[in-house]
Amino acid sequence: METSQTRYEDFLKIKVLPEVLTHHLGRHDDLPAVTFYVNSEKNWKTLTYRELYERVCAWQRAFVKMNLERGSRVAMLLPNGPEAVCFDLAALSCALIPVPLHAVDTPGSSAFILNDSGARVLVTAKNLKWKNIRQADTLPHLKTVVITDDIIPEEDRKNNGDVNVITLDEWLDAASNVQIPPIELDPQELAALVYTSGTTGRPKGVMLTHTNILENAKGVMGNIRPNPDDTWFSFLPLSHTFERTTTYYLAMGMGNRIFFNRNILQIVDDLHYARPSILMSVPRIYERIYAKLIEKLNKQSCLVRYVFAWAVEVGWRRFCKTNHLPVQHSYREFLDGLVGDWLDRKVGSSLREVFGGVKPHAFISGGAALNQTVAKTFIGLGIPIFQGYGMTETSPILAVNKEHYNDPSTVGMPLPNMQLRIGDNDELQVRGPCVMKGYWKREEATREAFTQDGWLRTGDQADILPSGHVRIKGRIKEIIVTSTGEKIPPADLEMAIENDPLFSQVMAVGEDLPYISALIVLDKDQWKALAKELALSPDDPASLKSKALQHAVLRRIKKATKGFPQYGVPRAAILTLDAWSIDNGMLTPTLKLKRRMIKARYQDEIAALYSDPKRNS
Repeated sequence: METSQTRYEDFLKIKVLPEVLTHHLGRHDDLPAVTFYVNSEKNWKTLTYRELYERVCAWQRAFVKMNLERGSRVAMLLPNGPEAVCFDLAALSCALIPVPLHAVDTPGSSAFILNDSGARVLVTAKNLKWKNIRQADTLPHLKTVVITDDIIPEEDRKNNGDVNVITLDEWLDAASNVQIPPIELDPQELAALVYTSGTTGRPKGVMLTHTNILENAKGVMGNIRPNPDDTWFSFLPLSHTFERTTTYYLAMGMGNRIFFNRNILQIVDDLHYARPSILMSVPRIYERIYAKLIEKLNKQSCLVRYVFAWAVEVGWRRFCKTNHLPVQHSYREFLDGLVGDWLDRKVGSSLREVFGGVKPHAFISGGAALNQTVAKTFIGLGIPIFQGYGMTETSPILAVNKEHYNDPSTVGMPLPNMQLRIGDNDELQVRGPCVMKGYWKREEATREAFTQDGWLRTGDQADILPSGHVRIKGRIKEIIVTSTGEKIPPADLEMAIENDPLFSQVMAVGEDLPYISALIVLDKDQWKALAKELALSPDDPASLKSKALQHAVLRRIKKATKGFPQYGVPRAAILTLDAWSIDNGMLTPTLKLKRRMIKARYQDEIAALYSDPKRNS
């Protein structure tokens, strides 16, 4: 009988990434590896570990036939699914360097990465994607484009210059008789060139080795270890290191099953089908579910709201006792043993039903800070969220909460194979086997990323608590310092305001200015309801500047930021209905705010706001 420990011990023997698949051959051939939706068949399909390996070999033969030099870069612009896995493992097996492109990125950004990396091959799903990239820039290094899910019109085949554009079937069929030579891989060779999101400038290619990524996966299992029967749900793009290291390499290396989400619009249906026990997510997903939960709850009777709050309270108290956290006592605590299970069935099960109705093993939140109200509610209702922290440059995870030592107000404990310290200006610094080799063709940027004694600078301010847990205080460059000298980390403030369903997106401003204000994108449905209440026209742009709306918004902001210091609460708001997105350049592919771009977009409104003498008095 295999256990979590025996699977873990097998994983520790893996030296290069293709072995996350091949080490199962002969032992786990018939175990389900990946489940995905086939649009042409209108049905879900599962590949076993043996069947997946055979598909990878077909891709490997196609790469071998191309006779690329060892270390050549090959780019992938694909949705999550078996093709992305086959591309990656086949390229790695041929000693090529995968360059994952962000599926939601702009054509110009994709073209920049192709040129910067010198990629010789691009594999993408749609011909239109390729056409848009081709039109964005010249691509002198690119020689072959493989289209996986589309036909190629004859006219398009003639308009690609020196680039050979073919379908996936054509590419694979042409190599069906090719012999795969033995290729020995070096664990210190590059296994990925992952480009950072570039919140302040052009993205940089992070050089990660086989050892970097595998050591990160092994380190994660020092804090949270999957069971042999765990099921993972993959919806974050595999172009993100967070998803690649965990839901792909770690899950596959442990012999778990991976379900691939069809698309984000069908995530609820797919969660119900997959019933995952492990989920990697970003805070925004949990926060959106929470907002809809509270919106629905606010329409219920006082009794229903009372029972809901009681269920969260009892569940949270149980959690605190189990995880060695201070317990919040109440007058009804003596009833916990009598009503706890009933409240969990009555309330907690309804939230778990959103994720498929199973008792989860571990739902991880990373990429940004998780709102504590959201965390408390989910955990109290039986969804064990483990907050973690990392960066692409560290493959990516540095810290994650541990089972039975889960403190949601922190990002957890450092991985057992990584060292963390606090440097100048409270900066968190790190060293260990997960740290990148450097930035591709950016020697100066690489030197600047490290201290003189070789520790990587994270750029985040943090505290390391006596318990060993790490608490992130904010980005050093994002800390707002007002003209009065007050320092405000914007992320916590923005999250608190976004708890109100009226506020879809929020960015605090106030650097070198006398007070904090907020740029806010209103939720359109909530805005229509509020406009009716205030006797305003929701379709008239002038309504967004009305005094009645400004007063209503500031009242709600004050309520949402209760507990924040007075100097940190916005005194004014600039309101819009135009959402910030990747397409309009206001968000990175990992959905982080491009603060400089957003500030530039609203610079006239900000200047007018702070030039008002009434507000500055």
